[in-house]
Amino acid sequence: MVKSSTWRTAASAALTVALLAGSAASAAPAVSADAYRQRAPEDEVIYFVLPDRFANGDLKNDRGGLSGDRLKTGFDPADAGFYHGGDLKGLTARLDYIQGLGATAVWLGPIYKNKPVQGRPGQESAGYHGYWILDFTDVDPHFGTKADLKAFVDAAHARGLKVYLDIVTNHTADVIKYRECPQNDCGYRSLADYPYSRRGGVSGAPINEGFTGANFEAITSPDYAYTPYVPGGEEHAKSPDWLNDPRNYHNRGDTTWTGESTDIGDFVGLDDVFTEQPRVVQGFIDVYGRWIDEFGVDGFRIDTAQHVNPEFWHAFVPAMQARARAKGIPNFHIFAEIYDLEAAGLARKTRLARLPAPLDYAFQTAAIASLGGKDGTDKLARLFEADALYPDGAPRITPTFVSNHDAGRFAGFLRKARPDISDEELEKRVLLGHALMMFSRGVPVIYYGDEQGFVSDANDRDAREDMFPSKVASYNDNRLVAGTKPGSDGFYRTDGALYRELAAMARVRAADPALRSGDMVPRAYGAEPGLFAFSRHGADGAETLVAINTSTAPVTAQVKVDPTSGAWRSLHGTCAPQASAPGSYGVTVAPLDYIICAVAAHGEPR
Repeated sequence: MVKSSTWRTAASAALTVALLAGSAASAAPAVSADAYRQRAPEDEVIYFVLPDRFANGDLKNDRGGLSGDRLKTGFDPADAGFYHGGDLKGLTARLDYIQGLGATAVWLGPIYKNKPVQGRPGQESAGYHGYWILDFTDVDPHFGTKADLKAFVDAAHARGLKVYLDIVTNHTADVIKYRECPQNDCGYRSLADYPYSRRGGVSGAPINEGFTGANFEAITSPDYAYTPYVPGGEEHAKSPDWLNDPRNYHNRGDTTWTGESTDIGDFVGLDDVFTEQPRVVQGFIDVYGRWIDEFGVDGFRIDTAQHVNPEFWHAFVPAMQARARAKGIPNFHIFAEIYDLEAAGLARKTRLARLPAPLDYAFQTAAIASLGGKDGTDKLARLFEADALYPDGAPRITPTFVSNHDAGRFAGFLRKARPDISDEELEKRVLLGHALMMFSRGVPVIYYGDEQGFVSDANDRDAREDMFPSKVASYNDNRLVAGTKPGSDGFYRTDGALYRELAAMARVRAADPALRSGDMVPRAYGAEPGLFAFSRHGADGAETLVAINTSTAPVTAQVKVDPTSGAWRSLHGTCAPQASAPGSYGVTVAPLDYIICAVAAHGEPR
């Protein structure tokens, strides 16, 4: 069990409570200039936002400075797969809204310059999401400028909010083509059938002499599987310029999503970077180190991390941590997208790559199954019991989520699992899912729009709705959670049930160090929907008990607690003032509800 030191926990608690006092206040709290730097990653509540879909602060950049139709500019606010106009100025103007929700850190979807549109004829879409990068050194003009990003980061920091950038090293936009397939539909060619040492297959002419299997710098000819080339006019489309060299890519055709192709195949045509190459490793260290140097950001979320060879992360992560420390950022938070729905797989891949923490897809999977009423609460217990498989400290700083821009929204999953669910039950289950996220181990991530009742029809672009007034029909016809209605300017209301409840949860979490950084001890669970209870302990050992009822009937039970936990007080709901006996505490939890009970210190009101 790894805990923050007592002094840091106390300092973090004081600052976080100050940030959340009066959660909808418009004025920035008075905090020292760098106090937010001292907060540990587990002290945060993260708000994840795609800039294109959040707020449009500058109509002049909607087309990214380009002219022509939507296939040139990428702008079509009526199509879910194109740019809609959100930008950094709009995001900056809404920081009070984000902070009022109780968020203490903002995770931005990638803001780098993208290829505006790509895809085969009739299947085109735009890079509004930010993952088709051409220029890793500049901001996409659809979102604004570097000056706009600096203004956003500075404004966030002035409020005590941290900023995390989404980064990509696995691939770039689709620029490189292969001579053998003019329709840009090349299938994957394996290492065994097309080794690096032969041109065009095992019977081809010898190339890359001196390559022994690990010295990737000896690979100087890129035509072992296909004959890659850069189309005329795009020879310098990417930045930095080393990204325009086909030798810095795997060039093996589209992944089949199985075996080795998941690591070195092209993702639907995206150019898969040869991250085994030392020159590529150093290139990305230089690229992303400059974003730390220039903007003083507080962390990175790493896209598609599992599709990059582990050795890359062994070099990259320590380099970024050192760069951050040199900038005066002691708690730089790095977490990685590892798409594995099982905790054991997540833990293994995290450990293999020596990554600080994964984005917890296993948490979302268990939450949907258990809180959707499909599985028993023992599934949640198994999730947290697998924490022992992670590197030391990783579960404590692992971001947890119930909704996601790739996977979909929690409310949408609940509606699919329970087609006849009432609006009242949906609201209760959505809040229960967020309560589990807020109070269990890890760092909670609120996906933008969940606090406004967004549901989504499916995943990916269907779960990337506009906060401002939308022209996408499939967004506008959704029946939202809690009967949420937009204001005149869109979905920025702070008086709705979900917004207020999430803000209240954030305040409870901020006020109790055990709920932020304590260990996680499952206490009660079963094979059917019902009680899931767990304890968390502060740095001083004081116990906080969270009891969640996933069933539609009230639950009364005795729950195991520490024998020394005698007197209790309520943080949420109704808690008994005393343990029933040493080591046993009685709880009663209403249907689809939760309580939070903390050990009362001597003389503390119960």
